[in-house]
Amino acid sequence: MNWDEYVAEREAHDPEFKAARDEMRPQFEFRLALVKARIETGLSQCEMARRLGVKQSAVARWEAGRTMPTLDTLFRVARALDLDFAITPATPLVVTPHRAA
Repeated sequence: MNWDEYVAEREAHDPEFKAARDEMRPQFEFRLALVKARIETGLSQCEMARRLGVKQSAVARWEAGRTMPTLDTLFRVARALDLDFAITPATPLVVTPHRAA
């Protein structure tokens, strides 16, 4: 059984497990999107931190899920990595590359 199969099995039979995963999904999706966007932009954590005016350790904490950036910082992250963040009741967090009109 691989990881995805294990998680699907646990979610199907353990409502508390599924609820916990659903609650953490926005933070997980944010971390995944942040790391992916930073790498696709070709930035190291140090370079991204420099662009944002924060320490490299702050970027590492965001990516590891130990802390979440403030809304002001999220705005700077969106600008630095050319991303759009969307939060709605149907989709707690969607992160997409910005597409200029």
